[in-house]
This record gives sequence, structure tokens and C-alpha cells, in this order.
Amino acid sequence: MNSTDVDVSAEHATQRLDRYLADQLGISRARVRHLLEVGRVQLGDRALELGDKSHSVAVGERFSVAGAVRAEDELPVARADRPIEIGGEGPGWIVVNKPAGWGVHPLRPDQEETVLNSVLALRPEILGVGEGGLRSGVVHRLDVDTSGALILATDDEAWQRLRGGFSAHLVEKRYHALVAGHLPRERRVDMDLEVSRHQPAHVVVRRGAKACGQHVRPLRHFGSATLIEVRLETGFLHQIRATMAHLGHPVLGDLEYWPTGEEDSIDPPIEVSRQMLHARNLIFDDVDVEIEVPADLAAAVAELEASLE
Repeated sequence: MNSTDVDVSAEHATQRLDRYLADQLGISRARVRHLLEVGRVQLGDRALELGDKSHSVAVGERFSVAGAVRAEDELPVARADRPIEIGGEGPGWIVVNKPAGWGVHPLRPDQEETVLNSVLALRPEILGVGEGGLRSGVVHRLDVDTSGALILATDDEAWQRLRGGFSAHLVEKRYHALVAGHLPRERRVDMDLEVSRHQPAHVVVRRGAKACGQHVRPLRHFGSATLIEVRLETGFLHQIRATMAHLGHPVLGDLEYWPTGEEDSIDPPIEVSRQMLHARNLIFDDVDVEIEVPADLAAAVAELEASLE
């Protein structure tokens, strides 16, 4: 893999690393942070991390960036051998049924087992749409272990319209989840959320952070667990997972947010292989798609139902 080297001169000493590389390479600081996050920036023999973004650069330091510097120069690989189910499509957009365990898009060109790789084989025109490169056509994201409805744009006009809808919170997003404990009633949940850690990401409830809202409705009670529907009014990283865990009802199978302390530990009612969270519906303008729950979530519900008999 080719690399780009940048040497620090006296006039740039003490600058923050993310600002320095952005200025020297002609890219955004967000792009620099991404390159740090995926381990493509090195100082000598050491691969830097996202936490190094505020490092004060010093005279004589040489930073090496592996691979394409600009996002638009990175190209995903089409994977026709990894079929993906189409849940709906229309002018300029496609909704797919994202399997649990699949990332939405590659973080590096050599990652080929994401949703985008499979969609590219079906809709090659998606390449270059929106942010382009490894994020071609990506409008929004789902966590790796979350299944369900994911929309991608196949032309720039639709991408702008859909991104605008998500930014303005006009897209109706409904999820199904199995959570621990008995959630007695329908309720609105408003909490302030903040990302407290990267790699792996972790979100906490913190007053004065990003205000996030959602509506939670119990669908079925199983004594030690509840099947719920969540209608998101905002979209924030791990929003459902973090807020439900804060309420004392973590999503079954969610290892990141499952309480493990002696005083607040919860025994899982059943064993599951991943977090039981599924994006069921997407509704916006001409988009109205429902994705049935996958086999593993249906099996977990059936097991809990059988335990009541």
C-alpha cells in the first residue's frame, strides 16, 4: 500500500496533529480523525489512534499516511457472492434488510464484507453518490449487530433529499427490541447522550449533552423480559441501547451495555447470540418499508413465550 509522508518543520511545531495533517494534506479534520481511527497514520514505527488527534507535533517528526488520503479516492469492491435482501426501492433509493454482523460500509478498501459491497454488485451506479468512496450512497447507519431496514441512495438528488430528512428528524424509524425486565407501560423517553469512548464506542447519559427523544411501547410481556417497539425522534449512536440500559432494561445480548456490577447485575432470561435489536420500519416521503424480524429474534421471542406455558 502506498503511503504519503509529512515532515514537521519549525513553523508548524506545537500544532494539534489533526489540524496539522488537515492543513498539510488538504483534507478535513474529520477525515484525519477517520484515518487515525482506522490505524492508517504512523509516527515512526507506531500506528497512531484517534486519541492522538490532539498530539502537539514537534520539529523533525515524520507522519506517514497509508493508502488513499482523500475519501473519494478509496473504492469499495463489489461482492456479488454476498447477496443481500431488498426490502423496497424507488427512484434513487434502495432499502435492504441488513443482516446482523454486517457493517454498513467499509472502513478500509480491503474490507469487503459490508452492506455497501453487496449493494454495489446490484446497483453499480451507487459508486460516488453522496460522500463517495467507501461511503458511497450511505444515508444513515445501523450498529454492526443490529438487523433490519437500511436505506441507501443511488443518485445524488435522492441522497440530498434523504439526508435532509434524517437531519430534520422527519424520517419515521421504528425498531423492535427484546429488553430485560418488565416494562409496564407505554412512555416517552428523553435523555441527554454523549459519546464517552471510542474504539469500541460507548455512550453515556449526561445532563447538558445531546438531547435525544424516543417513544417506547411494550408489545409483549414475558415476566423477565419485554418485547418493545421504539420510535426514534432523533438519531444518536447507540441511542436505544444506551437509554434502555440506563432505565434498567438493557437489550438482551448487548454486551456493551449489560450491567455487570455486583449491585446492579441482571441475569439474562435466555441466551442469545447478539443484541436483540431490529430496525422494523422506515417511512419518509415515497419510502414506506417494513422488514420482518429475523429468525434469531423470532426464535428468542418463541423461547420466552414457551417459558410462560
